[in-house]
Amino acid sequence: MTRPRMTARSRAEEHRASTPLELFFDLCFVVAVAQAGGRLLHAVAEGHAVTGIVSYAAVFFAIWWAWVNFSWFASAYDTDDPLYRVVTLVQITGVLIFAAGVPRAFDTGDWTVGVAGYVVMRLALTSQWLRAAYCTQGSERRVALRYAVGITVVQLGWIGMLLLTDNSGGARAAVFVVLVLAEISVPVLAERDRATSWHPRHIGERYGLFTIIVLGETIAAATVAVQEAMDEHNAFRALLPIAAGGLLIVFSAWWIYFAVPIHDYLRGSREAFIWGYGHFLVFGSAAAIGSGIEVAVEQAVGKAHVSNAVAAAAVTVPSALFLLTVWALHARHFKRDLAEQLPLPLAALAILACTFAGEWAVFAAGLVAAATVAVGVALSRRPDVAGTGGAGAASGR
Repeated sequence: MTRPRMTARSRAEEHRASTPLELFFDLCFVVAVAQAGGRLLHAVAEGHAVTGIVSYAAVFFAIWWAWVNFSWFASAYDTDDPLYRVVTLVQITGVLIFAAGVPRAFDTGDWTVGVAGYVVMRLALTSQWLRAAYCTQGSERRVALRYAVGITVVQLGWIGMLLLTDNSGGARAAVFVVLVLAEISVPVLAERDRATSWHPRHIGERYGLFTIIVLGETIAAATVAVQEAMDEHNAFRALLPIAAGGLLIVFSAWWIYFAVPIHDYLRGSREAFIWGYGHFLVFGSAAAIGSGIEVAVEQAVGKAHVSNAVAAAAVTVPSALFLLTVWALHARHFKRDLAEQLPLPLAALAILACTFAGEWAVFAAGLVAAATVAVGVALSRRPDVAGTGGAGAASGR
């Protein structure tokens, strides 16, 4: 059987959906997400919130960026043939190597294993771009080659960063920031005169599915934390408000994210770039909610060395960031008046205020999130917006 040519798929392709390989890819990436969330939990619980958040952001960038690049490439060029599948499995191997290096990166700043896994992921994608270049011509071929060259050059930079001595922490941090900016710049430069043929409905589904998986990891982490706390401390009364509030937050986050069909908004590369890059905060905050719930649980049973306010903030801050980012990225584009625009930003502020509600902070934040959904449902049923396909339902249908 002849191997399929790797040429761009049509943006107008009907019934485009995620493949089983893409779903498997997402599930393997959650291993790294879980590692990052676990280390964030320990950092905050031990009173090192600032350094933990910085390390979490750095680790999560690598996870998110590798996932983003694969997803957009697959949307444009997925052939799902044996060679494509093998290279994708190599990328999955890279993320597992990266996940194994997350504890060292967090605890000692040793990025050797993490960078090794990241380079494996990125160079595997480079081979896909080279294959696309081989199978295409003209401006499409130039875009593919720019991607291949750009990704390779930045990977050399990551390897070079490892050569800096352990005493050059400031230099490493500066180089890290420069390389992050370089990574983000590659798609902008590669597609400066021609956009790849990504599929709006497919991209919307891919981001939605990863959001579901991250929220699922949040529930799993919180469940384990509550179970262990009850087994060791028998603190049912102290944990019940945290468990109930955390569940309401996660349920509401799912509802709010999927209240609008985002593919209707993703019509051009400019909108898509802003929306896609902004999901760093969506995914990162969604995963951090689970770590925050774990911190709140450990604080409630006396295992975390932080105050009530800090433990509550570990939940309320990422929850508020999630709501605000989802509103800014796509919910606001489906609003028709001020009454529809205000619920999510106001809910974010109210959830932050819940930080100071003592042991009831997480439960109060959950009630605010659930009330936000209820308000969105009510607004979507107003006579002046009924039948508009969800224009007023960005915070709930």
